[in-house]
Amino acid sequence: MKLFFQKHLITLAGISLGLITGYLYWHFIGCNSGTCAITSNPRNSTLYGGMMGGLVFSLFKKEK
Repeated sequence: MKLFFQKHLITLAGISLGLITGYLYWHFIGCNSGTCAITSNPRNSTLYGGMMGGLVFSLFKKEK
């Protein structure tokens, strides 16, 4: 199990940062009318942020 975390440390850090950023985006900016698909719900915004953070940070992972 330790190998998994060592191997995917950058991606997991990106997911964590994305989750926090997604929630903060919903909290401070969000969608006032409730018609926005992503930012109207904190769960959607947080999950979307985590997914995007993981994808972006995985670009910096070095493959052997």
